[in-house]
Amino acid sequence: IYPSVGLTEPEVAGSDPTLMQTKAVLEGEEWVINGHKWFTSGANKAAFTTVFCETEPGQQKHAKFSSIIVPTDTPGYEIKRVVPTMGDTHGGHCEVVLRDVRVPRENLLGERGKGFVIAQKRLGPGRIFHCMRWLGQAQRAFELMCNYAKVRYAHGSMLAEKGEIQRYVAESAAEIQAARLMTLDAARLMDQGDEARVQISLIKFWGARMLHNVVDRAIQVHGALGVTSDTPLERMYREARFARIYDGPDEVHRMVVARRLLKDPVANAPW
Repeated sequence: IYPSVGLTEPEVAGSDPTLMQTKAVLEGEEWVINGHKWFTSGANKAAFTTVFCETEPGQQKHAKFSSIIVPTDTPGYEIKRVVPTMGDTHGGHCEVVLRDVRVPRENLLGERGKGFVIAQKRLGPGRIFHCMRWLGQAQRAFELMCNYAKVRYAHGSMLAEKGEIQRYVAESAAEIQAARLMTLDAARLMDQGDEARVQISLIKFWGARMLHNVVDRAIQVHGALGVTSDTPLERMYREARFARIYDGPDEVHRMVVARRLLKDPVANAPW
């Protein structure tokens, strides 16, 4: 069974989910859902969407929302389009409209008002997975850069012999290794039952920036070839730019890290 998640909405800032406008009202034994979602990844292939929506309007902002399972063949569930993006589109980022969608009461996932708790449990491992993918892409770009530098001749020597290219190689290696160790540390903490929020936010913004930097250098070394589709680099570059937005933009994750460390400067200490 292929799932999807409906969290982000086009009318409000995706980085602040407390602004969500999709609502669900309990009528008898059915939830009636109305709202508008987008970047509902994989909805065009999914059997169901876990829709995050307001069910407790009188509660404080983080306790207003619940998650409800909505089969994608339910009347009133409409995929308006697959949103074209500059990055990887394997899953399909769908815009979804829900008009008087009715699902059974038991389709509530977890407890009422606990939607954000459920979302955080999903987003943490998902962000680690993203960083693992980015490490693989960065390593591939790094290898392409090194191999090309060793065979490309310009201005009297191979590119690999030039100081600026050697700087690209050294800085890329350092950034990849740092991201790898940070990702392993976050995964280790999660395995131990820790929420690892600081570590996950660290790897989210650092990993995305690392991927962007490494791919950018690899393109620079390849010159004109780097911006063609003859290598995977141009696609990696688009993915790297997109990575700084989805699952929380850089700015939000830096804010999470800074706020926590200003309260407790050793919160991120690995010992």
